[in-house]
Amino acid sequence: MASLLKMAGIRTFLTVVLGQFVSTFGTGLTNFGIGIWILKDTGSVTYFALLNLVVTIPGILIAPVAGVIVDRWDRRRVMLLSDCGSSLCILSIALLIHSGYLHFWHVCVALGINSCFAMMRAPAFSASIPLLVPKQHLGRASGVTQMGQAASGILAPMIAGLIVQALGLDIVVLVDFLTYLFAITMLLTVYIPKPPQITKDAKARGSFWREAGYGLVYIKSHPGLRGLLTYFAAIFFSVSIANVLMAPMMLKFASVAVIGFIVSCAGAGLLTGSLVMSAWGGPKQRINGIFGFGVVQALAFILMGLRPNPIFVGAGLFLQSFTLPFIQGCNRVIWQTKTPPDVQGRVFAASSMIIQIVAPIAFVIAGPLADRVFEPMLAPGGSLAGSVGQFIGMGPGRGIGLMLIIMGFINITLTISAFMRPRIRYIEDEIPDAIDETIFEKKHLIPDERPAKA
Repeated sequence: MASLLKMAGIRTFLTVVLGQFVSTFGTGLTNFGIGIWILKDTGSVTYFALLNLVVTIPGILIAPVAGVIVDRWDRRRVMLLSDCGSSLCILSIALLIHSGYLHFWHVCVALGINSCFAMMRAPAFSASIPLLVPKQHLGRASGVTQMGQAASGILAPMIAGLIVQALGLDIVVLVDFLTYLFAITMLLTVYIPKPPQITKDAKARGSFWREAGYGLVYIKSHPGLRGLLTYFAAIFFSVSIANVLMAPMMLKFASVAVIGFIVSCAGAGLLTGSLVMSAWGGPKQRINGIFGFGVVQALAFILMGLRPNPIFVGAGLFLQSFTLPFIQGCNRVIWQTKTPPDVQGRVFAASSMIIQIVAPIAFVIAGPLADRVFEPMLAPGGSLAGSVGQFIGMGPGRGIGLMLIIMGFINITLTISAFMRPRIRYIEDEIPDAIDETIFEKKHLIPDERPAKA
């Protein structure tokens, strides 16, 4: 019976992932198209950063509530609600573009609401995986889940650039809407079991708002998880700055078509890393995978900033993206195995909230730092033109290149610092696993009826 449940769970996992693959591709189309539209329309890095800020904050604010919803409700229904809500947000943007009334604030509102639905979808999906996939295959499952991002990274920029030029931005966004409908259809065909109630901590039960705070309580009570989360938040700060600055930097030396192919290098790196992670499953000591690939990622940032050259930037993006399936996959498995299934929604939402809190700070400072500090310093005649400029070049975009190089060295320092902390380095030995193979023998994993229609 247990083996049959494992096979059924894996089939369900793959069906859900297929839907997420397609919707992630659609999201990639919209993100690329909207980003280029804002940069072309405003010509400002600050406006581009402001969009990222406005889009991120609503998801952060709703995270504690989203965690409780995921743990209290049927997780399949939560994902259905999220995809339906996101599809309507995207459809509204498409209609505004088609009517000719789209403005910057329209995009901010629609994508801000969409981020709330995304905050519910992400922990619901992550918390469902340990219920569907055996523990020894969680690393491979993590690699599989990131293939959708990889495919999106490879195809979406190129296809979005071609569609925008040939048919317009509204068609790009409409395709994104259709991909959400596909994801919804996939979810309607599967059954996702409820998690077993195994948490003994009384703080995990009670009023809605008491449960909303339990994710933070659980993290605080485990120093290893708290330290690992702090490290990831610091690294995510650098990655957030880089995400804001990459497109503006590339626009200084490349056309939109060339940028599409450069960004596709990131997708190729992510796909390669995801395939390796899916086949390998990651190192036995997951924490070593996080630190080892963390250093490689930092070196990739340095490479991206060295020259205003598509080859350097493309190679750096490939290498940086190649490391993501291993860093994120190893981290995800640690959290999935060390957190009881019935509180994973709250814990995952809380950890996501803490990591994403640093993003608004990065978005606020990235644009002004680039426009007013680093770019002037490496302009011809700038304060660093005669020193640093002799090595990495001068002119538009070189200040952003210097910022990427600095972030690379900072991330190396952060990784070494985290490795030196015993609570983080020995996290897998000190915290017992919260799930085991007996979870597939529980009666609650057997559906009593066909999936109810949402």
